[in-house]
Amino acid sequence: MARTADHDLRRREMAAAVRRLVATAGLDAATVAGVAREAGFSVGLVQHYFKSKDDLLLFAYRQVTEDVHDRVAARIADGVARQRPISAVLFDSLLELLPLDDARRAEYRVSRAFSGRALDNETLAEVARAGAADVRDQLAVAVHNGKECGEVEPDLDPALAATRISAVVEGLADQLYRDPERRVGTRTLRSAAEELVRECLAGVFTGECRQYANAKR
Repeated sequence: MARTADHDLRRREMAAAVRRLVATAGLDAATVAGVAREAGFSVGLVQHYFKSKDDLLLFAYRQVTEDVHDRVAARIADGVARQRPISAVLFDSLLELLPLDDARRAEYRVSRAFSGRALDNETLAEVARAGAADVRDQLAVAVHNGKECGEVEPDLDPALAATRISAVVEGLADQLYRDPERRVGTRTLRSAAEELVRECLAGVFTGECRQYANAKR
């Protein structure tokens, strides 16, 4: 058990080194030798844990998508524990996908770098597709649950709504990363992005949540 934990820890440390290198210098900087220096390991040790550079990059990419998933899951769990409406929980969760601070900007750059490489690498492309599908699936479940509690109209298509929401968030994420200081009229791009996410959700979650009201009776 201890040997397995140590193995996982070292792989994660190497993946973290990949992310730091990509975030600061681009994907080409994430060589085996560069990762070894960044992580404080020998080249031989990195090669012991990963058979090739592609294996290392694939693991690092999966770690990025899993970390985002875990943050969103934590937001959802917190919202449910606090008995907040689904639309409010979704709003907080979707902000985790936007590059609104240094950490999320670095994470977004890493994700975009891997997405670019995925155009010519089917294995990376599958990770990208799976990550995007997971986001849409979670959104569709939220919309379906919204129907159950009264926040969403019964005839609304959850898959279509999920595609709409994800498209808005993806587009805003790209704009926020490329030009974070841009003004939108009299407001900051961040303020405008948050309002647009709220408006998008308001177009889907048009009703009032009855779930917690019913539970208190």
